[in-house]
Amino acid sequence: MKFWIIVTLIVLGEVLQNALCQQHKRTKEAGDNRIRPGNKRMKPRVPKGKDRESGFSGKSQSIMTRVLDKGRFLKLSGSYISNSGESLELRCKGSQIGWAYPVYLDTFKDSRLSIKQHDKYSQLLLSGTSAADTGEFSCWPLLCDGSECNKDVDKTTTTYIYFTDKEELFVPSTSYFEIVYLRPDRPSIIPCRVTSPAVKVALHMEVPPQEIPVDGDQISFDPKEGFIMHKPGPEHRGVFYCKASLRGTPQMSVKYQLLYVEVPSGPPSVTIEASSSRVMGGDNINVTCTVLGEPEVEVDFTWTYPGQDQRPVIIKEAWRLINRGMGHTTRISQSVITVEDAETIDFGNYVCTAKNLQGQTSVAARVDSY
Repeated sequence: MKFWIIVTLIVLGEVLQNALCQQHKRTKEAGDNRIRPGNKRMKPRVPKGKDRESGFSGKSQSIMTRVLDKGRFLKLSGSYISNSGESLELRCKGSQIGWAYPVYLDTFKDSRLSIKQHDKYSQLLLSGTSAADTGEFSCWPLLCDGSECNKDVDKTTTTYIYFTDKEELFVPSTSYFEIVYLRPDRPSIIPCRVTSPAVKVALHMEVPPQEIPVDGDQISFDPKEGFIMHKPGPEHRGVFYCKASLRGTPQMSVKYQLLYVEVPSGPPSVTIEASSSRVMGGDNINVTCTVLGEPEVEVDFTWTYPGQDQRPVIIKEAWRLINRGMGHTTRISQSVITVEDAETIDFGNYVCTAKNLQGQTSVAARVDSY
């Protein structure tokens, strides 16, 4: 009997020892799984909140926001669609901020627009918005050194805002007829902008009546600009209009007269001519300075003449457009200086200097006495 009791105790001891060893092995293996190094790829930590905004994205962050109802804010960039009639409140972060907005608002000194600088942001308010307010809004920090301030180009934020109105599919124009000049060396734009990027627009010629195909190569359309003629030529001259539709009756734009420009860009091309190269005392002296140039390029004239600051003179300036055939249009600008009852001090060189954005040209004519 004692023998069997001893055998049983030995067997139980071995079973318990094996069980403890197996448990210890499982515990060790589990521990090994927790600390075992491997080549498993780990997902990078995504920054949150401010960290996300200051991440190295390679792009400057927008400093412009629109204030919505109930204290909500929307950060703006690219383009944005708003309903006409709503008030617009934009804010830009910074203690000194500059603004740009559609020229239309500046031209008429619109009282609906106000800008106020606060401690940490600048506020632009535009009440009673309309389709005519559609356009580009920009803001930027000002870098100031004393009284001199410069625009921080790198931190400028720009957004294009459409103020939609089903009654005004086109951004209203200040005139019923506009002139567009076509140049062979640059694209030309027919500025029938729309108040929603969803508007479908077609380009039409008045005479002969036809729709102009838009292939995206020769002619393309941008809702922020209008129809773009990339390679304009004399064949594009004439009267055009745009036709828009958006779930309703089509609407027509104002008409556009397209004129082909013959004179290339550059400093003024100037000629000068005196009424006579020799005059007698008591006669009148007339000297005319003439510039041929691009139709919309203004020219400034200045004169240097004998008896300057000592003798009274009359200076008259005028300009007009002329059609030189085949739809080619040129602007003639003239300045005429007149000296009445010529005296000895009035004889000599009359120098005319004509200046435009591309440069200036000076010419001279001499007037002597008999």
